[in-house]
Amino acid sequence: MSSSCKHLISAFHECILYSDCVVKQGHLPSECVRDHRDELPEKCQALRLATFECKRGMLDMRKRFRGNNVGLPPQAAGKQTAAQASES
Repeated sequence: MSSSCKHLISAFHECILYSDCVVKQGHLPSECVRDHRDELPEKCQALRLATFECKRGMLDMRKRFRGNNVGLPPQAAGKQTAAQASES
């Protein structure tokens, strides 16, 4: 897979691993995504949708020509920039 979606996929995996569905209820991450989607936090649901849009954009010829400009959702992007700012 192209590297354009890797940051979204890794953020989605991290979000799922720290969700209540996995930590408190003891489900596998794949079970949480498949069967317990409604129980996931909004951040994870937004990352799931952004990952889907990124993968779909890789197949869309118009976006391939223009570039697949899919970033982190506003919630996750704000937290990431705050963490990066504290490192500087």
